[in-house]
Amino acid sequence: MEHNRDFKYDLQLGLKGEGLVANMLSNKKIEIKTDFQAKDTGNVFIEYKSRGKLSGISTTHAEWFCFVLSNENIIFVDTIKLRNICRVYLKTNRDVKGGDENTSNGILLPIKQLIKL
Repeated sequence: MEHNRDFKYDLQLGLKGEGLVANMLSNKKIEIKTDFQAKDTGNVFIEYKSRGKLSGISTTHAEWFCFVLSNENIIFVDTIKLRNICRVYLKTNRDVKGGDENTSNGILLPIKQLIKL
């Protein structure tokens, strides 16, 4: 985005962003994942199967995923975009076991991938 010193332009852009967030929070289904370890590991675990059945991102009805990485860092990602990026990692070294007693399958997704979306 080009730098602009015009307050009216900045105000319009700010209002657009506020409207987007307000619409998201009041009209959309959001799945919230809290992972305070992610800031240390650089990854989040995106579950897609548990105990042999599809689960997590495979079955969610959420339109957005929200990753709470700390009290100061929260990332919202459109679920369709998140599914698409996770598919790239299927059957790679990032397709791992995890969850309770390692009964889930998921993608160990670099946080950097969330920010690029």
